[in-house]
Amino acid sequence: MFDIDRWREIFQSINKNRLRSVMSGFTVAFAILLFTLLFGIVSGLKNTFEGAFVDDAANSMFVRVWKTTKPYKGLQSGRRIQLKNNDYDYVADKYDSKIDLMTARVYKNFSMSHKKNQDNYSIRAVHPDHQFLEKTIMTDGRYINQLDINDASKSIVIGRLVKSDLFGEKPALGKRINVGGISYKVIGIFSDDGGDNEERLSYIPITTAQKLYGNNDYISQINIGYNENLSLDEAIAFGKAVERDMRKKLDIHPDDQSALSVRNMAELNKGVGIFMLALFFIVIFIGSGTLIAGIIGISNIMIFVIKERTKEFGIRKALGAKPSSIVGMVVQESVLITTIAGYLGLTLGTYILSLIGNSLEEDYFIKDPSVSQGLVIGATIVLILSGLIAALVPARKASKIKPVVALRAD
Repeated sequence: MFDIDRWREIFQSINKNRLRSVMSGFTVAFAILLFTLLFGIVSGLKNTFEGAFVDDAANSMFVRVWKTTKPYKGLQSGRRIQLKNNDYDYVADKYDSKIDLMTARVYKNFSMSHKKNQDNYSIRAVHPDHQFLEKTIMTDGRYINQLDINDASKSIVIGRLVKSDLFGEKPALGKRINVGGISYKVIGIFSDDGGDNEERLSYIPITTAQKLYGNNDYISQINIGYNENLSLDEAIAFGKAVERDMRKKLDIHPDDQSALSVRNMAELNKGVGIFMLALFFIVIFIGSGTLIAGIIGISNIMIFVIKERTKEFGIRKALGAKPSSIVGMVVQESVLITTIAGYLGLTLGTYILSLIGNSLEEDYFIKDPSVSQGLVIGATIVLILSGLIAALVPARKASKIKPVVALRAD
């Protein structure tokens, strides 16, 4: 394996037959290149889907209401549906065993100021579980707790960019800010993987919003974190049950999608999973076809090469070379060419993905296309083994030919 003379002969053979060596390598390199690009794009699509829900828990469910578009039970269409605390309690009590997390939301917009700094911001009034459903990352202080809810405290958790706007580099924790003319104490600062828009939000206790802004029990939305032990099908069935029961409770037509909707992450996850699985099998089919084409190409070239070198093998045998040395030399040459070409194909494919990554995200929403090194290396190993087998079979046959017959070969 590490015989210097043999390696010298191999490199001399490659140099002497440059066109043949290049064609052999091109077949392998192209197969690995195409394989890398295909799986890189699939990986980018997967990143796009995952990024779309990065700031929401995977087991989330959102109950939203608006206006009716269909008359029902003597009630006219165009009726404004309003969720209330008793609706929240109804869902919480009826489906307690299937719910891990739950929060209501009330949406508000206020001018917020601290000293001379002022701007308009969106505020969400929520329950404590909202932190986990929204995947809020606390960087300083704490989130809203149950004591804040019970006391309807004037406490506020502000986003990283809100803190930057109002306080700059100065500490904000424990300070007071003016929110729509009411003083709130900053109890926490958060960041969010959802981006700048999410980090310009602020959170207050839902009971505070209901008490101070309208003195009512209205809520805008109900967010549910279903039990993670539920399968996707069970979670989907749970979401449909919630929707069905809420339609009955609020006197909404069963087909009125505008009046009430339940956005269930389980349905989205199942749909994405099915799509990605189908896409994966398509790519596997195309990628396997590419690898098979590469294997056939290597085999054909190696058969031609060995036939071309029949006289050379005859001379070697006449000079006392063992059949195993002839086979070993041919196999090593094939594996060397396949390995180098496979690495070049992998490198080029990775480079192209990095080069076009930004344009793919901007134009086709394919985010961070990349490929698992292990996957492509595995494909390269398959080609290397194929190159070994492609060289081994005809080389063994050629090594058994008698010197006299080999020397007479055309």
